Amino acid sequence: MPRPLWTGAISFGLVTIPVKIVSATDDHDVHFHRVHLEDMGRVRTRKICELDGEVVSQDEIGKGYEIAPDQTVPVTDEELEQMPLPTAKAIEIAAFVDAGTVDPVRISDSYYLAADGQVAAKPYTLRKALERSSKVAVAKFAWHGRERLGLLRIREGAIVLHAMKWPDEVRSPQELAPREVEVGEEEIEQALQLAERMTIEDLSGFHDEYREALEDIIAAKAEGKPLPAPAEDEGREKGEVVDLMTALNASVKAAKESRGEDGENATVHEMRPSKKTPRKKAPAKKTAASKKSTASQPAKKTAAKKRSAS
Repeated sequence: MPRPLWTGAISFGLVTIPVKIVSATDDHDVHFHRVHLEDMGRVRTRKICELDGEVVSQDEIGKGYEIAPDQTVPVTDEELEQMPLPTAKAIEIAAFVDAGTVDPVRISDSYYLAADGQVAAKPYTLRKALERSSKVAVAKFAWHGRERLGLLRIREGAIVLHAMKWPDEVRSPQELAPREVEVGEEEIEQALQLAERMTIEDLSGFHDEYREALEDIIAAKAEGKPLPAPAEDEGREKGEVVDLMTALNASVKAAKESRGEDGENATVHEMRPSKKTPRKKAPAKKTAASKKSTASQPAKKTAAKKRSAS
């Protein structure tokens, strides 16, 4: 089990459930050191006081809040720990809401709540109540020097704690929303068919291609081998404008072909050609045989007249 990040309890009415918070995710990013390019020596961040220019050790560093440009007040860890918060060592369930009403934008990091000791086993069955309903628990808890809002739900038998943003921490998207444009019904239905063709059952097949490519580069440099060839950009040029319906048709066809289906007749609606004035049929081109036949017709008529005269 990963190292616990926090220990406390879930407070649910008169029920107290001892729990430990453990991370629900792993960090698989590739991390770099800052180095001196001349000799590849590590370059570290030195903590220097702005007033005396001296390097400060970790023991000499504390927290301070700037209340004015030239006035900062110190705040100690002990003072923060002694704050009169009921959520200091408890995840206090405050309410329950329907899971579908939670805005995903407000959900931040996720953690598992592991039962802390045998005494927590029976109360931990709070999960049964959540499993049998479509609701999630809204909770408050204090962590890293601040009170946070959380969401409790069940995942494969374990209680998951989602840290959440407070309502005033989420910006309104109204100023970023694009202006309304008229979209044809055929375009909407084509987009719906494309979404249907691209629907999958789970996300387990996704992987970090950037990290894999970066690891290939690092491996090549470590072994003194040539770097992998850069991927060709198969996309269209930037700024190129394409017809939406044409793009949707091509996308639906590509989605069908990727699933091994017939790519022909991929569209839902047949594209209606624009009405144009019918063009006159051009005279058929004469072949060499037809020219020879036409040229010989006057000679045949003259020979027939001579035979009739005789």
